Amino acid sequence: MDIVKEVLEKQQQNLQKYKPITVEKPLEPTVDVGHMMVSDPNYFDEDQMKVDREKYVLDLTRDNVQLLINSIWQLPTERVDESIVAKLPPPKAPLPRARKLPVPKPLTKWEEFAKKKGIKKRPREKKVYDTVLDKWVPTYGYQRYKAEKEKDWVLEVPQNDPYRDMFKEKRDLRIERVAKNEVARMKNIARAKKIATPRTGFVGPESASAKQLITASNIVKASTASVGVFQESLPNEKQARGIGVKELMPGEKRRKKTSSIAGEKRRNMEIATKVLNKKPKIDIDRAISLQKSEARAEREAEEPNDDGPRKKAAKKGGKKTKGFSRKKPKGGQGKRNHNKRAVGRKRR
Repeated sequence: MDIVKEVLEKQQQNLQKYKPITVEKPLEPTVDVGHMMVSDPNYFDEDQMKVDREKYVLDLTRDNVQLLINSIWQLPTERVDESIVAKLPPPKAPLPRARKLPVPKPLTKWEEFAKKKGIKKRPREKKVYDTVLDKWVPTYGYQRYKAEKEKDWVLEVPQNDPYRDMFKEKRDLRIERVAKNEVARMKNIARAKKIATPRTGFVGPESASAKQLITASNIVKASTASVGVFQESLPNEKQARGIGVKELMPGEKRRKKTSSIAGEKRRNMEIATKVLNKKPKIDIDRAISLQKSEARAEREAEEPNDDGPRKKAAKKGGKKTKGFSRKKPKGGQGKRNHNKRAVGRKRR
């Protein structure tokens, strides 16, 4: 009997660890199974919160999760791959988004063309067998570059140019191809975001089309001081056409833009107003100079001028000065010293 009693007590202790699945609260919580969310409107018990906060929050969370589990088990279920799956209903509560809804990635120029023509992308194999190296090599990535470097360890040099570096040319072509792909990628991004990008004549003579060559030729012809007026035309020369070609021509910026009737009327009214309300321009400095010169002439006319125009009045308490301040040069007075050497150029 002691053994049976001990087993029953142990079983009772184990059952006390697990709480019942039924949860009772004063106010019924709102359960949104679509969002798998429970909103509990009941107040906190401050006494239990002060005694043991962690245990109280843990019990409260357990009860709310139990209510959510009970609601999920009431939904219709189905078996998928040896698993029982419940079908969630549409959510009830609208939740605001922190960010806007993701938009589909814009198609590139080639993807739009392929979609229009019905071209489907074929899956690309990761590795292919190389008969030269006699092994499987990747089709892309840095391992592919290593395989190509190992494969092309020697390159044929043309006979007419034995010092030509074929490895450098191959490396330059690869760098140019990578740069061209990057430019195309940036153009696709700019086109998707509707950003205007500047156009160029052509990328290079190998990759330039006939339209790009005609555009570049017209731009060069119009890039002179006379905007191409005096440039001779080439035989069978064509004019560049297309969207954005006119903006590339330098002469387009110098041409007079067409004006509207309202703008022309406004400019004519401004000119008429300036002409009718025009006042004579007075030069004050020039008027003062003229007044001073007239006053000086009147004073000289009133004063007696018996001693001549070059004689000046002496200052008070000083000497009288002569008309000429510098000394008159004395000549040789008919005497010539033959021993003295003449300085300067002889007169003839």
